[in-house]
Amino acid sequence: MLVSDTRESLRCHCISRQSSRGSNHSLEARRGCKYEFLSISPRANEGSRIDNHTQDATSEFDKVHSMDIVKDLPEGSYKGDLDPSTAKTLNVAVNPSGVTPAADSKQVKPLSLCIVANDFQAEAQKVLDRRAWVYVSSSANSGLSFQGNIDSWSQVSFRSRILRNVGGVSTRSSVLGHPTVVPFFVSPMGTMGMSHPNAELELVKGLVRKGVHGITSTASTKPLEEIFEAHAKELEAVGGEATSPSRLFFQLYIPTDRAKAVTLVRKVERAGYKGLFITVDTAVLGKRTADRRKQAEEALADGLDHSKVLVPATEDGNENAFAPAVGARPVPGQLSAGVTWDDLRWIREEWPGPIVLKGIQTAEDAKLAAEHGCQGILLSNHGGRQQHTAPNALSTLLEIRAYCPGVLEKLEVYLDGGCRDGADVLKALALGATAVGFGRPFFYAMAAYGHQGVERCIDSKLDSSSHILTARDD
Repeated sequence: MLVSDTRESLRCHCISRQSSRGSNHSLEARRGCKYEFLSISPRANEGSRIDNHTQDATSEFDKVHSMDIVKDLPEGSYKGDLDPSTAKTLNVAVNPSGVTPAADSKQVKPLSLCIVANDFQAEAQKVLDRRAWVYVSSSANSGLSFQGNIDSWSQVSFRSRILRNVGGVSTRSSVLGHPTVVPFFVSPMGTMGMSHPNAELELVKGLVRKGVHGITSTASTKPLEEIFEAHAKELEAVGGEATSPSRLFFQLYIPTDRAKAVTLVRKVERAGYKGLFITVDTAVLGKRTADRRKQAEEALADGLDHSKVLVPATEDGNENAFAPAVGARPVPGQLSAGVTWDDLRWIREEWPGPIVLKGIQTAEDAKLAAEHGCQGILLSNHGGRQQHTAPNALSTLLEIRAYCPGVLEKLEVYLDGGCRDGADVLKALALGATAVGFGRPFFYAMAAYGHQGVERCIDSKLDSSSHILTARDD
């Protein structure tokens, strides 16, 4: 029996009496312990609402969080260890997050029929429940930024040259000095456990097998150390770094508490990540309409009074547990609204490797990043999830070319947002970018097919565009 040194063992029927569907206090059983998650920690990420009153929420918890999250819970959240003799009174949560190991599912079509990015999206929608689908597909406000990302790539046309020797075409490139077999990488995505039971572990398996770089999110489902170790083990399994050049970088959300930020950065360094991508466009979280609507529906279904659903906080200042926290507003302390250029100083003191600013949307800020000694910038509007009518990355790249082209010589410049195929990558490279990031297509591919979907998605980007356009790597 697991018994805490300081608290008496909790009997499960007592938990059942404390948990009620109309209550603001969601009490969860997790790995033989009971925690109160009313005040969610800064590590709680988008997609994290777990509603399993009087149930064993372990399996659902694992799809969204690692156990590291409990280290950041407010004092008093730990309620004690569960009495195993009464644990059977708890029902096991029945897959409300809709994660299906779909590679073997008859719901999805054969992987060989997935030719373009939209094919993976269509298959993922078959296996993800509405909550998971809303999370990954949602965007800010009415979706203009998201759609603008998609549309931007079709507004640039190729000028193909003919009668050129293209026999020596190569797709090889590098990111922050690390060679890669392709000029693209997988952008950071939080809460990947909603797409597949093995989450990031499944993703890195596919990346290693194809020699592609990836960026681990602060909001990852699995601990950052476990993800890096899984990547290292897969590298060893395929024959080492000589066989696969795949490397992992880390995306950092800066929390309000600097001490926690420093601790996180040090963990990233110890783990072995090769670069730090600092997200700079989330001082406040965007208005994600679909997330808010879904959570309001869940709150009403939970029996919460309609008037309370509309109020983000109670009169005494406490957070309303049913307010749209997931994908609609940050939990307390998760994102610092006070980060400035000066913060790069202390980050540089703690982090010895290259720094990339993720979320640059103007030529002026691109120039400032170069002046502050950054090694790279990622032009991005957070997949259209943050600011309504934000500029797309391609237009920002064109702005840089027009007003401060020297930045392209001083920094590595990456883009993400709306990229869907190899032609998009080639357009970005032709306009001066170093590499391009893909996000949602890989979430969809993994949801439907696991690591095999990741590998197939990578292959789908490697089309014949460079040959058709007579492009060479020299």
